[in-house]
Amino acid sequence: MVALKHDDKLQDGSECAFQCALLYTTLYGQRRIRVSTLSLPCTNNLSNLFRMADLDTQFVCFLKQAANEVPSTPPLHVREQVTNFCTNILLSYRKFCATVSSSGQLILPEALKLLPLYTIALIKSTGLRTDGRIDDRSFWINYASSVSAPLAIPLVYPRMIGIHDLDLQEGDGSLIPQTLPLASEYVSDDGIYLLENGQDCLIYVGSSVDSNLMHQLFGSSLLDEIPAQFVLQQFNNPLSKKLNDIVNEIRRQRCSYLRLKLCKKGDPSGMFFLSYLVEDKVPTGGLSYVEFLVHIHRQIQMKMSS
Repeated sequence: MVALKHDDKLQDGSECAFQCALLYTTLYGQRRIRVSTLSLPCTNNLSNLFRMADLDTQFVCFLKQAANEVPSTPPLHVREQVTNFCTNILLSYRKFCATVSSSGQLILPEALKLLPLYTIALIKSTGLRTDGRIDDRSFWINYASSVSAPLAIPLVYPRMIGIHDLDLQEGDGSLIPQTLPLASEYVSDDGIYLLENGQDCLIYVGSSVDSNLMHQLFGSSLLDEIPAQFVLQQFNNPLSKKLNDIVNEIRRQRCSYLRLKLCKKGDPSGMFFLSYLVEDKVPTGGLSYVEFLVHIHRQIQMKMSS
């Protein structure tokens, strides 16, 4: 990640251009230069800035800054820095842009309304936790340092969908069904769920799933007969076809094969799946998403009154 600093004043209404040149060699040995130019309008109005904010781009900056800090800074301090980034942004909006409202209300800019959610997801991610394997943290740091913007958010806030009721879900024209919040209240014992983060695809099977449903999706009514890592097959039924279409579409979107891993409730693999439910309260002391919003709000109130 490259940070740019400009000391001169920019005139309101003018445009500022960013240009990047990439020198590369093609497959046939030809040397080429690819030039990319981005021109953005300048403004001295913070309301315009917040209204046009790009959450994905801003978050990928947070992510890469955190990844760069982890090797030399204790994870606790990095988590505090990430929280302060989020707090200061929302404080600026509350202080300079928001209309007069009750002090007991947390005000979020429309373009950044998911910033607290992604922030707590980053705080609970593999790279900032201390209870995981050092190899996993090292891989996370290396991957996050160069991850593209479209893959940054799935890395910390994966996509979860229910696949046990695909026949009942009403489509909106997209192959991918509506996603579910990453909270245990949306995971039932009689359900099967798919969770993907751009690298891995976890299939979580509840303890009370119908055996006929298992047979339709996996070709076996017994969960123990399905290996932990498996290749998804398509069977001669509509539910299996829908699941295969969804997985293939996700692979196309992520440009990754996505290894399939089976997770069972009551098994270490099931606990691994549940560790991705970042909106839940963590037994070791991590806040739930609602508690994190309350914490952010209190921090803003304290800074507003100081």
